[in-house]
Amino acid sequence: MPGPIRAVAFDILETVFSIESLRPGLTPLGLPGNILETWFAASLRDAFALAATDDFAPFRSVMGDALADLLQRHNLPVMENRIAAFLDGMTNLEARPDAHGAFATLAQANLPVVAVSNGAAAATQHLLERAALSSLVQRVFSVDEIGFSKPRREVYSHVARSLGLPASALCLVAAHPWDVHGARSAGLHGAFVARGQLWPTTMKRPTIIGDELLDTVEAVLALNG
Repeated sequence: MPGPIRAVAFDILETVFSIESLRPGLTPLGLPGNILETWFAASLRDAFALAATDDFAPFRSVMGDALADLLQRHNLPVMENRIAAFLDGMTNLEARPDAHGAFATLAQANLPVVAVSNGAAAATQHLLERAALSSLVQRVFSVDEIGFSKPRREVYSHVARSLGLPASALCLVAAHPWDVHGARSAGLHGAFVARGQLWPTTMKRPTIIGDELLDTVEAVLALNG
Protein backbone atom coordinates (compact mmCIF):
# COMPACT_ATOMS: atom_id res chain seq x y z
CA MET A 1 0.00 0.00 0.00
CA PRO A 2 1.22 3.56 -0.69
CA GLY A 3 2.57 5.34 2.36
CA PRO A 4 2.51 9.04 3.39
CA ILE A 5 2.50 11.45 0.47
CA ARG A 6 5.73 13.42 0.12
CA ALA A 7 5.18 15.02 -3.30
CA VAL A 8 2.23 15.65 -5.63
CA ALA A 9 2.35 15.32 -9.41
CA PHE A 10 -0.28 16.98 -11.58
CA ASP A 11 -1.40 15.95 -15.02
CA ILE A 12 -1.59 19.10 -17.15
CA LEU A 13 -3.94 18.89 -20.15
CA GLU A 14 -7.56 19.05 -19.03
CA THR A 15 -6.64 18.52 -15.36
CA VAL A 16 -4.90 21.87 -14.76
CA PHE A 17 -5.50 23.54 -18.14
CA SER A 18 -8.76 23.29 -20.07
CA ILE A 19 -8.68 22.73 -23.84
CA GLU A 20 -11.93 24.70 -24.20
CA SER A 21 -10.20 27.73 -25.74
CA LEU A 22 -9.33 25.57 -28.77
CA ARG A 23 -12.98 25.08 -29.73
CA PRO A 24 -13.40 28.30 -31.80
CA GLY A 25 -10.31 27.33 -33.78
CA LEU A 26 -12.13 24.38 -35.32
CA THR A 27 -14.55 26.61 -37.24
CA PRO A 28 -11.93 28.06 -39.66
CA LEU A 29 -10.98 24.48 -40.47
CA GLY A 30 -14.58 23.70 -41.38
CA LEU A 31 -15.13 21.40 -38.42
CA PRO A 32 -17.98 21.70 -35.90
CA GLY A 33 -17.00 22.91 -32.45
CA ASN A 34 -18.54 19.86 -30.80
CA ILE A 35 -15.85 17.67 -32.34
CA LEU A 36 -13.18 19.01 -29.95
CA GLU A 37 -13.60 16.16 -27.48
CA THR A 38 -13.55 13.60 -30.31
CA TRP A 39 -10.26 15.00 -31.58
CA PHE A 40 -8.64 15.00 -28.14
CA ALA A 41 -9.86 11.47 -27.40
CA ALA A 42 -8.51 10.27 -30.77
CA SER A 43 -5.16 11.88 -29.98
CA LEU A 44 -4.99 10.07 -26.65
CA ARG A 45 -6.07 6.81 -28.28
CA ASP A 46 -3.23 6.98 -30.76
CA ALA A 47 -0.69 7.92 -28.09
CA PHE A 48 -1.88 4.92 -26.06
CA ALA A 49 -1.54 2.64 -29.10
CA LEU A 50 2.07 3.74 -29.55
CA ALA A 51 2.80 3.24 -25.86
CA ALA A 52 1.21 -0.21 -25.86
CA THR A 53 3.49 -1.33 -28.70
CA ASP A 54 6.69 0.17 -27.21
CA ASP A 55 6.68 3.05 -29.68
CA PHE A 56 6.59 6.79 -29.17
CA ALA A 57 5.93 10.06 -30.99
CA PRO A 58 5.69 13.62 -29.62
CA PHE A 59 2.12 14.40 -28.61
CA ARG A 60 1.91 17.41 -30.93
CA SER A 61 2.61 15.10 -33.88
CA VAL A 62 -0.02 12.65 -32.68
CA MET A 63 -2.56 15.45 -32.27
CA GLY A 64 -1.78 16.78 -35.74
CA ASP A 65 -2.33 13.37 -37.32
CA ALA A 66 -5.63 12.94 -35.44
CA LEU A 67 -6.80 16.33 -36.68
CA ALA A 68 -5.79 15.52 -40.26
CA ASP A 69 -7.80 12.30 -40.05
CA LEU A 70 -10.90 14.18 -38.87
CA LEU A 71 -10.54 16.71 -41.67
CA GLN A 72 -10.30 13.95 -44.25
CA ARG A 73 -13.32 12.17 -42.78
CA HIS A 74 -15.31 15.40 -43.17
CA ASN A 75 -14.11 15.82 -46.78
CA LEU A 76 -12.17 18.93 -45.83
CA PRO A 77 -8.72 19.96 -47.09
CA VAL A 78 -5.78 18.73 -45.03
CA MET A 79 -3.47 21.75 -44.93
CA GLU A 80 -0.39 21.46 -42.73
CA ASN A 81 -0.15 25.19 -42.07
CA ARG A 82 -3.75 25.37 -40.85
CA ILE A 83 -3.28 22.31 -38.64
CA ALA A 84 -0.14 23.89 -37.20
CA ALA A 85 -1.99 27.15 -36.54
CA PHE A 86 -4.71 25.27 -34.66
CA LEU A 87 -2.16 23.36 -32.57
CA ASP A 88 -0.38 26.62 -31.75
CA GLY A 89 -3.51 27.45 -29.78
CA MET A 90 -2.31 24.96 -27.19
CA THR A 91 0.02 27.69 -25.95
CA ASN A 92 -2.96 29.80 -24.87
CA LEU A 93 -4.90 27.30 -22.77
CA GLU A 94 -6.47 28.73 -19.64
CA ALA A 95 -5.80 27.32 -16.19
CA ARG A 96 -8.70 25.96 -14.18
CA PRO A 97 -10.05 28.61 -11.79
CA ASP A 98 -8.88 26.78 -8.68
CA ALA A 99 -5.48 25.70 -10.02
CA HIS A 100 -3.52 28.44 -8.26
CA GLY A 101 -5.31 27.80 -4.99
CA ALA A 102 -4.60 24.08 -5.22
CA PHE A 103 -0.90 24.56 -5.95
CA ALA A 104 -0.54 27.23 -3.27
CA THR A 105 -2.26 25.03 -0.68
CA LEU A 106 0.31 22.30 -1.25
CA ALA A 107 3.18 24.79 -1.18
CA GLN A 108 1.99 26.11 2.18
CA ALA A 109 1.99 22.53 3.47
CA ASN A 110 5.58 22.06 2.17
CA LEU A 111 4.54 19.35 -0.28
CA PRO A 112 6.51 19.69 -3.54
CA VAL A 113 4.44 20.05 -6.71
CA VAL A 114 5.58 18.72 -10.09
CA ALA A 115 3.94 18.66 -13.51
CA VAL A 116 3.75 15.44 -15.54
CA SER A 117 2.48 15.81 -19.09
CA ASN A 118 2.18 13.90 -22.34
CA GLY A 119 2.98 17.26 -23.90
CA ALA A 120 6.40 18.81 -24.42
CA ALA A 121 8.27 20.25 -21.43
CA ALA A 122 8.72 23.69 -23.02
CA ALA A 123 5.01 23.92 -23.86
CA THR A 124 4.05 22.91 -20.32
CA GLN A 125 6.50 25.41 -18.81
CA HIS A 126 5.03 28.13 -21.01
CA LEU A 127 1.50 27.37 -19.82
CA LEU A 128 2.58 27.41 -16.19
CA GLU A 129 4.38 30.73 -16.61
CA ARG A 130 1.48 32.28 -18.47
CA ALA A 131 -0.88 31.28 -15.63
CA ALA A 132 1.54 32.49 -12.91
CA LEU A 133 1.88 28.92 -11.62
CA SER A 134 5.52 28.20 -12.44
CA SER A 135 6.85 29.52 -9.12
CA LEU A 136 4.76 26.87 -7.35
CA VAL A 137 6.05 23.97 -9.47
CA GLN A 138 9.35 22.35 -8.57
CA ARG A 139 9.88 20.54 -11.87
CA VAL A 140 8.20 19.81 -15.20
CA PHE A 141 8.32 16.24 -16.48
CA SER A 142 7.48 15.42 -20.09
CA VAL A 143 7.04 11.96 -21.53
CA ASP A 144 9.49 13.09 -24.22
CA GLU A 145 12.35 12.46 -21.78
CA ILE A 146 11.15 8.91 -21.12
CA GLY A 147 10.14 7.79 -24.61
CA PHE A 148 6.76 6.41 -23.55
CA SER A 149 3.43 8.16 -23.08
CA LYS A 150 1.29 7.87 -20.00
CA PRO A 151 -0.18 5.60 -18.72
CA ARG A 152 2.97 3.48 -19.11
CA ARG A 153 4.36 2.47 -15.72
CA GLU A 154 7.79 3.80 -16.72
CA VAL A 155 6.52 7.39 -16.71
CA TYR A 156 5.32 7.37 -13.10
CA SER A 157 8.35 5.38 -11.92
CA HIS A 158 10.69 7.87 -13.62
CA VAL A 159 9.05 10.80 -11.85
CA ALA A 160 9.29 9.16 -8.42
CA ARG A 161 12.88 8.07 -9.00
CA SER A 162 13.89 11.54 -10.21
CA LEU A 163 12.47 13.03 -7.03
CA GLY A 164 14.36 10.51 -4.92
CA LEU A 165 11.13 9.00 -3.64
CA PRO A 166 9.60 5.56 -3.57
CA ALA A 167 6.55 5.34 -5.82
CA SER A 168 4.42 4.91 -2.70
CA ALA A 169 5.31 8.45 -1.55
CA LEU A 170 4.10 10.16 -4.74
CA CYS A 171 0.50 11.11 -5.55
CA LEU A 172 -0.75 11.81 -9.07
CA VAL A 173 -3.66 14.23 -9.43
CA ALA A 174 -5.55 13.85 -12.71
CA ALA A 175 -8.99 14.30 -14.25
CA HIS A 176 -8.48 11.21 -16.44
CA PRO A 177 -9.37 7.77 -15.03
CA TRP A 178 -6.77 6.14 -17.31
CA ASP A 179 -4.03 8.35 -15.86
CA VAL A 180 -4.96 7.66 -12.24
CA HIS A 181 -5.25 3.96 -13.06
CA GLY A 182 -1.74 4.04 -14.54
CA ALA A 183 -0.36 5.75 -11.46
CA ARG A 184 -2.06 3.27 -9.12
CA SER A 185 -0.70 0.38 -11.19
CA ALA A 186 2.79 1.81 -10.71
CA GLY A 187 2.36 1.92 -6.93
CA LEU A 188 1.52 5.62 -6.54
CA HIS A 189 -1.35 7.24 -4.74
CA GLY A 190 -3.97 8.43 -7.22
CA ALA A 191 -6.27 11.43 -6.75
CA PHE A 192 -9.10 11.64 -9.27
CA VAL A 193 -10.63 15.05 -10.07
CA ALA A 194 -14.08 13.85 -11.07
CA ARG A 195 -15.88 16.99 -12.31
CA GLY A 196 -19.04 14.95 -12.62
CA GLN A 197 -17.44 11.83 -14.11
CA LEU A 198 -18.10 8.37 -12.74
CA TRP A 199 -15.12 6.20 -11.88
CA PRO A 200 -14.90 3.15 -14.22
CA THR A 201 -15.47 -0.04 -12.26
CA THR A 202 -12.87 -1.87 -14.37
CA MET A 203 -9.98 0.34 -13.21
CA LYS A 204 -7.94 0.38 -10.01
CA ARG A 205 -9.63 2.57 -7.41
CA PRO A 206 -8.13 5.99 -6.68
CA THR A 207 -6.84 6.77 -3.24
CA ILE A 208 -8.90 9.96 -3.35
CA ILE A 209 -11.83 11.24 -5.40
CA GLY A 210 -12.60 14.96 -5.38
CA ASP A 211 -14.93 17.23 -7.33
CA GLU A 212 -12.41 19.89 -8.35
CA LEU A 213 -8.69 20.55 -7.95
CA LEU A 214 -8.84 22.40 -4.65
CA ASP A 215 -10.99 19.95 -2.70
CA THR A 216 -8.98 17.06 -4.14
CA VAL A 217 -5.77 18.64 -2.86
CA GLU A 218 -7.36 19.27 0.53
CA ALA A 219 -8.22 15.56 0.67
CA VAL A 220 -4.58 14.74 -0.11
CA LEU A 221 -3.48 16.81 2.86
CA ALA A 222 -6.13 15.25 5.08
CA LEU A 223 -4.86 11.80 4.13
CA ASN A 224 -1.43 12.76 5.42
CA GLY A 225 -2.99 13.92 8.68
